[in-house]
Amino acid sequence: MSGKRGNGEGSIYPYRNGFAAYVWVTTPEGNRKRKYVYGPTRKDVHEKWLKLHNEAGKGPVATTTPTLAQYLAYWLKEVVEPNLRPLTAATYETTVRLYVVPFLGSKRLDRLTVQDMRGWLNKLAETCQCCAQGKDTKRPEEKQRCCAKAKCCRQTLSKRSVNDARTIIRSALTNAMVEERISKNVAQLVKIQRARRRRPDPWSVEEACTFLENAQKRRDYLYAAYVLILVLGLRKGEVLGLTWSDVDLDTGELHIRHQLQRVRRRLLHTDTAKTEASEAVLPLPDICLTALRLRRKEQEAAKVAARDLWTESDLVFTTRYGTPVEPRNFTREFNRRCDRAGVRQIRVHDTRHTCASLLAALDVHPRIAMQILRHSEIAVTMEVYTHVPSSETRRALRKLGKALGGSKQKGGKKKGKRKREERPDGDGRQEP
Repeated sequence: MSGKRGNGEGSIYPYRNGFAAYVWVTTPEGNRKRKYVYGPTRKDVHEKWLKLHNEAGKGPVATTTPTLAQYLAYWLKEVVEPNLRPLTAATYETTVRLYVVPFLGSKRLDRLTVQDMRGWLNKLAETCQCCAQGKDTKRPEEKQRCCAKAKCCRQTLSKRSVNDARTIIRSALTNAMVEERISKNVAQLVKIQRARRRRPDPWSVEEACTFLENAQKRRDYLYAAYVLILVLGLRKGEVLGLTWSDVDLDTGELHIRHQLQRVRRRLLHTDTAKTEASEAVLPLPDICLTALRLRRKEQEAAKVAARDLWTESDLVFTTRYGTPVEPRNFTREFNRRCDRAGVRQIRVHDTRHTCASLLAALDVHPRIAMQILRHSEIAVTMEVYTHVPSSETRRALRKLGKALGGSKQKGGKKKGKRKREERPDGDGRQEP
């Protein structure tokens, strides 16, 4: 019997201070190439050769292994961008660029270990991002105040941000496993403490009514938007991306189909909501119908006043020249309205918590509240968005019905007598 190896089996031979071997494999691209293994002794190389031979028999084998930075660049371009929403893809890219590549980018993909992951997570949690990113150094010299002057501000990441970075790496390594580039996901093997959710302190029913009454009294051009985010729980991107074709004032229905977001310095009007559950048809209460009808009249009047400067669009909320309202300008206007109404400043997104609190105060079944808030899981509705002070639940509920209903009636009676105290300017801002 001949001792000659068969075609494609490869060979073991002396190499430098040890031995080397190769096996003919099929790459993921479908090409036939040699894959080499090395070791100090013939026995070590033979074991590696057998393992490689078995892998070659099971399927494609990569002959070159990229660094983690190289693979993440490929993953973001070929996997993330075509399959995820633009804002999500931009968030992934930012996390990889700022928090992953500077620490682990030079590591070979197949040589990442659990120790590497754990060390990276610990270091990431301790690193001052102002120092790492040179934030203070980039400021003009007269405005430098901390890290550039050897006074570290300790601007470290929160636990949730660290966990999010680990989640992104885990997703990328899972994809590498599917592509048979690595055999295990080391990021998944690292156990980390779950970050606690920040408990928001949403407005009470009284504060929500005060805010809306002030916005209506001052003829705020975003009054209808405030009504929608408080009463229906619309997200900022959803309310700014709302079009008149999504609103049926006759049947009293509103379709959630679009979002307006600024991503990578571009203002995008996407035709998809945040989740499939978000693409819903919502009934419009009377206060919402009244506010939207008022908004349509105001927009028609602004179009006549702007004349040739008007930019035609189907958006419900625009500046006085018909251009979209910038998301950041909406946040600024919301904060200004909080100050003018004399209520606490909260995040725009926290108005959804207020909406859910009102639904819970109404003793609305959680499943119905879940549909109105368009959550994909009932657990989110139950655990995150229902924060109702038990002592004032019933009293606040009764006042809500009276105050919002009263505001609507007042608006109808005083329609022609409102003082023109505030007008939006060209970029959506108002004059005090």
